[in-house]
Formats: sequence, structure tokens, C-alpha cells
Amino acid sequence: MNGPAVVRSLDRGQVGLVVAAAALLGVTVVFGVSAATAPADRLGNDTANGTLVGIHGGGVGLHEDGSVRLLDGEGRTVYDIANADSYFEVYRMDDGRVLASFMNGDAENCGPYPAPCARTGFRILDPEAEDPIAFEYTYPVRTEKNSETHDAELLPSGEFLVTDMEHERVFTVWRNGTVSWMWNASEMYDAPPDPTRTDWLHINDVDRLAEDRYLVSVRNANQLVVVERGEGVVDVVNEDGDPNLFRHQHNPQWLGPNAILVADSGNNRIVELHRDGPDADWEIVWELGGANDRGFAWPRDADRLANGNTLITDSGNGRLVEVNASGAVVWSYTLSLNPYEAKRLPEGETVGGPRYGDTANVTQSAAADGGDGVPVLSATFTALRSGYPLPLWVTQWHLLAAVLGCLLAVGGGAVWGVERVRDARGRRADSL
Repeated sequence: MNGPAVVRSLDRGQVGLVVAAAALLGVTVVFGVSAATAPADRLGNDTANGTLVGIHGGGVGLHEDGSVRLLDGEGRTVYDIANADSYFEVYRMDDGRVLASFMNGDAENCGPYPAPCARTGFRILDPEAEDPIAFEYTYPVRTEKNSETHDAELLPSGEFLVTDMEHERVFTVWRNGTVSWMWNASEMYDAPPDPTRTDWLHINDVDRLAEDRYLVSVRNANQLVVVERGEGVVDVVNEDGDPNLFRHQHNPQWLGPNAILVADSGNNRIVELHRDGPDADWEIVWELGGANDRGFAWPRDADRLANGNTLITDSGNGRLVEVNASGAVVWSYTLSLNPYEAKRLPEGETVGGPRYGDTANVTQSAAADGGDGVPVLSATFTALRSGYPLPLWVTQWHLLAAVLGCLLAVGGGAVWGVERVRDARGRRADSL
């Protein structure tokens, strides 16, 4: 009586395991085919002066292996300064040194916070020096996530203009550490009791537009605000916080009166916005959702170059791409880590630049998006790719196949185990 039961349990368990193994084998085959057909980097072109990259890093939360890297036109590394957990915005100064915002964990000098803590701020880096840190301004923050300084730039006055995500403010500071001006977001937004305990607004970018006038990215409000020293907020882009215009944006570029280029990270696209005048609504006149048949994943920078192309930092996919107005790729480079932003030298990110389209002519609409995704799966895949940069050819469908294969393996093992338990119980009943 026991023989057939044992055979049946083995058959069911074996079938489940064979199905799981076949699924996982299929994933491996698809990986290989995808790798073989993945688009190669396109190098050369008009990039002789190089591309400067701020690398956020890798690992959980991207809090390791940050660096400042200079690439030449052929994608070769000229230098790679890897001395912080994370680097963010980078600028090449007139003397060839680099101003970069950064974050380091495991600090002991923590001010009001228990040690160890994180310290964030900005550095001036000299790539030619044995110790590249020529100057540093830092302050302690509660955590290494969502409390970083993502942007700092040198003003003509000699002050540094800085974003502070810990206290949700923008301020200017002299080299001696004296804060000379400050705009607190609580002047416009309703603040929680202690903004250092929550990712309240996530102010992640500030750019000087003119003397005493700055463009500020308030990420979690889906807004850009123009702040003027002595006046406060004088203009708001996306006043209603409409996520269809842009959502959780990074690194906007002011192209000129009534025109802005935005890395629309939350919608995985790049958008150019225009308005007819100071009192008119902003509208999307150009958008791009992908390049080289691959949809963007959490892009965090887009710079309109002097040649009319757009340099895009596709963070979640670990790549840089330069496209023309039609969306065609003219240059691309893949990194093994997660880049935060990139600047094409010598101009870097400019205030003002060539404009695409108008309200009656959308040049490119979310092309090359790689097909529709599954919402939950897409979000999971983006988070996975951000934390652990994967090869460019790996897609969310590979993730789905791997998950299904694992579920089949677990299911097959569970069926086999249940049948074994039943057989054991049957044998004990027969012996009674």
C-alpha cells in the first residue's frame, strides 16, 4: 500500500522541481540573448573636452563607492577620485579643480546627533594633488539617507550657494564658515515639528539665475521655486504640484525666459516646459522617455548643450546618453555604478540654452520607452537597479522570470514535502 503513494509523492515533487529548473534555465538563456543583442556604447563625437560625472555609488541606498570621474571623448577614465561614500553635483571651476557635494557616513563629530552619524557638505577637489581635498565644508546630519547636500555652487561674490536637505533650506556661506544668507522652506511650506526626522521636502538643487536670484528644486512638492534674496519666493513652477507635469524632479535647467528643462525622475522621462508669459501655465513641449530602445529609470539630470543636444544622466540604468532633438542617441556611456549627474566640458550646465519645440509642436513624445511595464514590478525593478546597478540589458521581464522561477522552485519543494508528510502519516496509520 505504501509503494504507490511514495511514487506519487516523488512524481509530484519532481514535476514541480523540473518545471522550476526549466523556468530558471529559460531566464539564463534570455539573459544570454539579451546580453548578446544589447546596444553598445557610442563614443567619440563632439566630446573632446570630456564629461565630468558625480557618482552616487552602489550597494544598499547607494551609500558606498561614490566618486568624481572625468571621462575623455572615448570613454577612458582621466581620473577617478573615490574618497566619499557618495558624490552628487559636480562643477569644474575655472582653475581646473572640481566643486562637488558629497556625503560620508560613520563620522564621530556629530553635534546634536549620536555618534556615529553622517556628515555632508561640499569639497573643492584638486585632481593633480596627492591629497585631492583642497577645501571642505561639512556639517552633521541625522542619517545618510535623504539628509544629504545634493548641490553647491560658487557664486561670483566668492560665497558658496548650498542646498540643505536636513533642515530644508538654501543658504550661502563664506569659506570661513560664516552663513551670509538663508531661505528656509518653512517660509512657504507647512513644516513638521522636526524636519530632520522625516524626508519632508527633499530640496535637491539650486542654480543661480542672476544676481541674488536662484532656482530651487523642491522635490517632494513637485515644484520649482524662484527665490530672490530680500524678497523670498517670486515665482513657482507647477503651483498645483501636478505630478503629470513632473514628479520628484532633479536638476532643472533654466533655458531662458519661460523655458525650463527638467529631469522628471518620478515619471522616468525628460521634459521641456514652456509658458507664454509670467502669468501663463507651464506646458510640456518636448519629452523623452528612453533611448536605445530602453526606457529611462529614475533619470536625475538633463543638460541642454551648446550644440543643441541633450546630455541625460539615466541613473537607474547606470548610463549617460546624449540625444538630439528627435531623440536619436549620438553618444552613450555605461557605468558599473549609479551616476547622479554629468556635465559636458567645458561649458558644464549653463543658464540659458537652445530650446526645443513650442506648444503646437511636440518634437518627441516618450519614444523608446521599451514597452509598458507592470506598475509594482516596474517600481521594484527601479529600486533594485538603483541599489545594485545591473547590466543595461537586464529588464523588468528578467526580474519577473526570475521571481516566477523561484516561486515554482519553492512551490515544487513544498508539494514534495507535503506529500512526504502525508506518506509518513499513511505508513504510521497502516502499521496500527
